[in-house]
Amino acid sequence: MANIADKWEQNAAGKFYVDQQCIDCDLCRETAPAFFSRHDEGGYSFVHKQPETEDDVALCMEALEGCPVEAIGNDGA
Repeated sequence: MANIADKWEQNAAGKFYVDQQCIDCDLCRETAPAFFSRHDEGGYSFVHKQPETEDDVALCMEALEGCPVEAIGNDGA
């Protein structure tokens, strides 16, 4: 489970985030490219834009649920 205390500082403010468990597998960026980006120097993903619509949230939740190392979090805010 993702830990909000370990989230990357590049994450956009909001309820979804990626923490330091990320293994750069690309699943989240393929599932929801409008919301997840790659930090090229660090080799990890982060949330560059928070979802605004229910469809957007559904895509982010799909990425969260598919993450093989549970590095995507949703703080419920």
